[in-house]
Amino acid sequence: MNYEYIETRLEQGLGTITLNRPPVNVLNIAMMEEMNDVLTRWRGEKDLKVVIFNAKGKSFSAGVDIGEHMGDLAPKMIDVFHGIFRNMDKIGVPTIASVYGSCLGGGCELAIFCDLVIASETARFGQPEIQVGVFPPIAAHTMPRIIGQKAAMDLILSGRIISAQEALQIGLINKVVKDEDLENETKAFLKSYLKLSAEVLRQTKKAITAGLMDDLEPALRKIEDIYLNKLMKTHDAHEGLKAFLDKRKPEWKNQ
Repeated sequence: MNYEYIETRLEQGLGTITLNRPPVNVLNIAMMEEMNDVLTRWRGEKDLKVVIFNAKGKSFSAGVDIGEHMGDLAPKMIDVFHGIFRNMDKIGVPTIASVYGSCLGGGCELAIFCDLVIASETARFGQPEIQVGVFPPIAAHTMPRIIGQKAAMDLILSGRIISAQEALQIGLINKVVKDEDLENETKAFLKSYLKLSAEVLRQTKKAITAGLMDDLEPALRKIEDIYLNKLMKTHDAHEGLKAFLDKRKPEWKNQ
């Protein structure tokens, strides 16, 4: 099936979703709906072993479209964006992100939600949402489980951007390779998983998740309630987003 903002391929147990919205793969609602469509269609593929997210253009993804994050569109944007993670959770197979360049905001959430991440040495990771008056709901759920509460608090509350090497050191990603080697190293990284049984991979991933007692749905519903019914009703959330679009510094009122 042909999509406008992504490219997809499913062959020999590997499902590939390539972000293709130049120049920096900003995730708009239409693009995210395409991602949800393909993930939903692949859910019934019993031979599917691994899903990989990669990208074309200058970087993996600079985040979600701020213009679609405001006013009446905010609930729809959150619903469609979080649909990606719900579908990734339901698809049940290992997911991998192959990252280069900027991997920020919603793009960073997409990458770190994947079970495994390989990145080029010049990749940069971060959740800068707090600097525009909001917080990253998926990162709020997932990041403490990956790197621990203290490190997650640091990254999410500061909004600072970190290098691929620092991301590796704190356990946010799995491997760093030279920029020019990313494609070949990603293929090599995938090989060991593609040799295995699709069903055994699913059951093993399910067991690891169960061992963490990590049920996505109730936690994400609580986070969404805080985001949409508390945060998005504050003055400062709207001021921060509007200031970003206006290319000016926000004027916080702390309310």
